[in-house]
Amino acid sequence: MKTYTAKPADIQASEAWHLIDAEGQTLGRLATVIANLLRGKHKPLYTPHMDCGDFVVVVNADKVQVSGKKFEDKLYRHHTGYLGNLKTATYRQLMEKFPTQPLEKAVWGMLQHNKLGRAQMKKLKLYAGSEHPHAAQQPQAFELEGAN
Repeated sequence: MKTYTAKPADIQASEAWHLIDAEGQTLGRLATVIANLLRGKHKPLYTPHMDCGDFVVVVNADKVQVSGKKFEDKLYRHHTGYLGNLKTATYRQLMEKFPTQPLEKAVWGMLQHNKLGRAQMKKLKLYAGSEHPHAAQQPQAFELEGAN
């Protein structure tokens, strides 16, 4: 039996747009679903080394939930590049300043950290409100199992 490898023409013909409402969803569980859609793991023609995923539009990204005391205790760190400049922000601070960034960081952590992962991240469109400018692409509403 031969192993099937998707061709670039097969991949472009099967690209779709999904619309996900993040209101009331748990951060990590939602990020897992989004990462799988971006990678294309839900398709029978999934090929790990090719970008065969779909476009994902997420609305209400600012209304994502976290469990426990993560709202105050979860920390996001980044280094500016200068000596002694490790910056730290809590989940609450990050949500106040950049409401879509916690979900973006969670999805990025679940993708490959190379050119393929960067290409897949470009297919993710995050919006804090319920409006998005991708109506022309006719995104299909994606139902999440066990939606709150």
